[in-house]
Amino acid sequence: MRKSVLPYLFLPLMACLTFTAHAAPPTTPVINEQTAVQSSELSPGAAQLDLNKADAAALQAHLSGIGRAKAEAIVAYREAHGPFASVDELLEIKGIGNALLERNRDKLAVQ
Repeated sequence: MRKSVLPYLFLPLMACLTFTAHAAPPTTPVINEQTAVQSSELSPGAAQLDLNKADAAALQAHLSGIGRAKAEAIVAYREAHGPFASVDELLEIKGIGNALLERNRDKLAVQ
């Protein structure tokens, strides 16, 4: 009796799993206009963000470990002290240390 009941329990279970796997709608990437990095902010030839042209939303979206407050602090520092001379100048901003700078160094450029 045990051998004849097992297929009756197993078959509907597998049919449900197969149906739910194929019933899911395909996902499409959503692009948020506010956080999209514009091509003019990226330096030519590389996927690097120009510190002197990027706004806070672009900095937040493109850099890891940079939230809204730090991105706004970067823009405020640039407005107060003028354009960045080098990427290392980010160390002058409160909350940005060596580890955060090294994590994002290859994503940044100064033109």
